[in-house]
Parts: sequence; C-alpha cells; structure tokens
Amino acid sequence: MKAIESNKELSNIKYELKKEQRQLFRKRLFSNKLMVTGGVTIIFLTLVAFIGPLLMPYNPYEMVVQNRLQAPSMQHPLGTDEFGRDLLSRIVFGAKVTLGVGFSVAAITSFMGLIIGLYASYYKILDHILMRVCDGLMSIPGILLAIALMSSLGPKTLNVVIALSIVFTPYVARVIRSKAIVIREQTYVEAIKVQGASTFRVIWLHIMPNTISPLVVAATFIFADAIITEAALSFLGAGIPAPDPSWGNILYDGKLVIFSAWWMTVFPGIMIILSVLGLNLLGDGLRDLLDPHTNYAKK
Repeated sequence: MKAIESNKELSNIKYELKKEQRQLFRKRLFSNKLMVTGGVTIIFLTLVAFIGPLLMPYNPYEMVVQNRLQAPSMQHPLGTDEFGRDLLSRIVFGAKVTLGVGFSVAAITSFMGLIIGLYASYYKILDHILMRVCDGLMSIPGILLAIALMSSLGPKTLNVVIALSIVFTPYVARVIRSKAIVIREQTYVEAIKVQGASTFRVIWLHIMPNTISPLVVAATFIFADAIITEAALSFLGAGIPAPDPSWGNILYDGKLVIFSAWWMTVFPGIMIILSVLGLNLLGDGLRDLLDPHTNYAKK
C-alpha cells in the first residue's frame, strides 16, 4: 500500500511539475511582444491569402479597359491597373503566390540546409567539399545569382522557388553546421559513439534535435528574404510571369505610371513591408524564446 501511495504521489508531483512548466512557457510566450506582434501579422496575411480570394467580387484577370488607372473609390477600394483590373483583387490573389513562394523556399532551404549542415559537421571530407561550394555560392550577391539562375531556367513560379532555394540554402547550411559541431563535441555524444551507436542514429537522433531551434529562427528570416528577393526579381521582369499576380510584378506594372497612378506601387509595397516586418519580428521573438543564452544576456 505504501508503495502504491508513493507512486501516486510521485505521479502527482510530475503532473504538477509539467503543468507549471506549461504555464511558465505560456507566460514567456505571451510576454514576448515581438513574437506576438509578428505572429498576429503573419496570421492576418495568411488569412488574406487563403480566405480573401473567396470574398473578392472581381476576377483578378478580368480586363475592363474603360476602367483603366482609376483612383481608389467605393467601387474599387484600391483602384485599378493599366488594364482596368481591380487592384485589391490582384493584391489579395497575389498574397497567395508571394507567400507561397516564400514558404516553399523557407521549407526547401531548411530541409536541404539541415542535411548539408549535419553531414558537413560530422564528416571532415564532406565538410571541405560542401562548405567550399557554399562559400562559392555565398560569394555571389543573392539577387545576381537569382537573376542568373532565372535567365537559364526560364520565368516560371517553380523556377523562382528553385532559384531562391539555391541562393539561400548555403546560409542555412552554415548555421546548422556551426551548431552541430558544438553538439558533436558534447560528452554524451562521445558516450553514445563508444556504445556502438550507428552514424545515422548519432546524427538524426542526438545531434539533429538540438539544431531545431536555430533552424526555425533561420527559416523565418529566409521566408522574409525570399519575399523581398521574389519581389525584386518580379520588379525586374525575371520573377513570377504575367498574368499571374504577385506583389512584385504588380510593382513592376506600376513603375511606368508611378506619378499618375501612385496606388499601383504604394499598396503592394505596403503588403511587402507588412509581411517582411512581421516575419522579422517573429524571428526575433522566436530567437529570444528558444535561445536561453539570449534571454540571460538581456536580463
């Protein structure tokens, strides 16, 4: 009976401890104003991208030439473009394209950067080869490399994702490699090796979980950088091809009439600023939340 009671007391203590840990985590989470602000902004933009198109009264591809370059009004809240298309509809539909490209690039670069960084940190030969390739790619300005890749691949949405993934993967690989090298030298990893654990188990079960925090933070910044770079490519005519709307090619269409139709550059520019600002705030907040050393330094 005493053993049963002691087990119950122990389980109750564990339950209370986990409950207090969850409460502490929620308190830290909601007290992090940067992350909350960034998260709310990104949730809002995500809702705009996926729910907004269902609420739009106009087809973003429908041309009404007699309505071209109309200023914002009750009928067209954000005005129309040079072909008479409703700008609000195009911006809302473009949100799905732009955010979709940014998310895809962040996901692919995170996956590829994780693999490259982990194996480069574990094998010295691979480290020399892979890191020199990454150094070569990083030595070229990102926008120039993206333009060169797009000129060879062709103007397609998929090719934009591929080009930007090639541009940003080396940065993620560098972050993961630096973290994984520190973890690899830990005593518990050496003990696991001595016990005969396979390389796959050491890398993916013991080193990889400790690199998730910097990977998540890096992914948010890559997301923001991908949105800016995609907008720059589209603005230069090498990004998302017409007639598919994206915030970048809407800016491209508006640059020729910027003095007579200011709304064609101001409103998509505001959306790009909101998305990048939200992602950067979210990334800063996640870094503060997941990195105890940062929190300690601020205290």
